[in-house]
Amino acid sequence: MGNNQSASAGSVALAFLSGALVGAVGAFLLAPQGGRESRERLVGYARRTGEDIRDLREKATDALDDVVLKSRDFVDEASSAVKEAIEAGREAMRRERDQHSHDYTH
Repeated sequence: MGNNQSASAGSVALAFLSGALVGAVGAFLLAPQGGRESRERLVGYARRTGEDIRDLREKATDALDDVVLKSRDFVDEASSAVKEAIEAGREAMRRERDQHSHDYTH
């Protein structure tokens, strides 16, 4: 499950980066302004893309942390339920064994 979410987050980030790169190159090639102005615009695009990537990374990290925490809680709850079920089964076996041993002694 974790690998699918990691792959999914990686795919989203790669798609985002690819789109940003294609958009920046397209803007650069089709821009009517001069070279210096185009370079400044590209630097601006690159900065914004870097900021967006950092934001995406933070959101992905937060989401992953949340999934890990919820998974741990689920495992803890399931473990407690299994332990309670095992103990209830043991107790039922003891009662049955005691009942049968009591029946045989009388």
